[in-house]
Amino acid sequence: MKWPLSKKMETFVLKCIIHNDEQLTRYCADHSQLCCSKCVELNHSQCSKVTPISELTNSQPTDLQGLSVELETVMGGIKSLQINQEASVQSLQRTYKEHGAVMIEQLHGNLNTNIDKCCNSSVSTSDKNLKEEMCWSVLSILNEFDSITVKELNEIKDEVISIKGSVTSSIHKCTSLHNDLLQLLEIVQKIGDNKELCLIASIKCKHIIQQALTLLGKSGKVFKVQGKSEHNVRVPSDSVSCDISGICVLPDGQVLVADWTNKNVKLLNQQYQVVSHLDVNARPFDICLITPSEVAVTVNASNIHEVQFITVNQGKLVPGRKFQLQHECRGIDHHQGDLFVISSEELYKYTLNGKQVCSLYRSFDGTVWKCAVSPTGDRLYIISYWQNKLLTLARDGTLLATYTVPALVGPHGLHVTPAGQVLVCGYHSDTVQQVGWEGQSKLATLATKRHGVWGPFSVCYSSTTSSIIVGQWWGDNILVFRVE
Repeated sequence: MKWPLSKKMETFVLKCIIHNDEQLTRYCADHSQLCCSKCVELNHSQCSKVTPISELTNSQPTDLQGLSVELETVMGGIKSLQINQEASVQSLQRTYKEHGAVMIEQLHGNLNTNIDKCCNSSVSTSDKNLKEEMCWSVLSILNEFDSITVKELNEIKDEVISIKGSVTSSIHKCTSLHNDLLQLLEIVQKIGDNKELCLIASIKCKHIIQQALTLLGKSGKVFKVQGKSEHNVRVPSDSVSCDISGICVLPDGQVLVADWTNKNVKLLNQQYQVVSHLDVNARPFDICLITPSEVAVTVNASNIHEVQFITVNQGKLVPGRKFQLQHECRGIDHHQGDLFVISSEELYKYTLNGKQVCSLYRSFDGTVWKCAVSPTGDRLYIISYWQNKLLTLARDGTLLATYTVPALVGPHGLHVTPAGQVLVCGYHSDTVQQVGWEGQSKLATLATKRHGVWGPFSVCYSSTTSSIIVGQWWGDNILVFRVE
């Protein structure tokens, strides 16, 4: 028998995480929560199943060996995530420096080109006029560089600072969680046969393992729909019915929708009312979050293939920089400075300044339409519209899994929540499904035609309102399903 634990470890096991000066004495089955006397008094006085821990030691199994293996596995995942996040920070800094160097090189090239032009015309121009012409040309180029390029650099700088802050915060969470997991692993391996402490440690382990799985984007939680509402997103300038091809939710609860047929992007407030809209050059296919106040939109036509950045500023949509692509652009998603853009045939990875890094996946049937990335960036999801498939790829583009069921026909909308839950819409089957993070099995059909779903075109989850938002083809209303 390995008991007793050190006093420090025993205190860690018994301490209430809400009231640090109290010890855990009870368990609330209604909330699956360990409680101290203050917890019971303040938060669980109305609960029907609050039991002293001492009475549960014989009825609750504690597989400490299994928990030990789980803890070690999850710790490995957290450590890998931390390493990848630190690499993302370095990559972001490189992107900004590279873009600055490219801009300066372009300026140098423009100056040389204009000087050459002036020199070539010197046959019919006096030296004085030539000097004046060159000065005006150089000033014009410098002014243009000042007004446009510096604005672009500042945009990217702001993005890098924002994303770096978010990644750094996530790294700190990983560190804290890893320390807790390490301490629990040591306790589980030394705790011996004290039943009460074993039970408390077991429940704490399961709770923190679930926290870690959520951080790793491997949450197995299945959504349950609690209610539905509809909201009109048409504006007076729209010439035809809306086709909501993409949806994105800001951290403050505001929603942006891409209207494919009316060639615009709309901003909705927390009550889903349109408060601003912005026309784009061609049909917007998809939209993704870059920072808490900025999104990127794929805009595509026969002769236009571009990514347009848009900022939300005091309830208004403000166009930012854009970059051109040498291929079609349909779906788009973003993860820690990496942009994933999908054409009808290929999935590409880009930097924030529009530099193509690589091609990750190629489909020869021309049917891949949307893409999404897991919260940790280690899995990519793409949908094959005509093949009725959801494909799951590794970070390097290797195919990991294929999901296809009769109830998913013409998949179009695709979204991954911050906890890693995968949502996919069947356009022809009129369904919204939740698929496991592995991309292999259906967890639930969340909505169908009888819930008002008709030609679902896009889907997104709002953590702020705990709602799933569905955009539809040829429909002025978005559907909002409240979930838990």
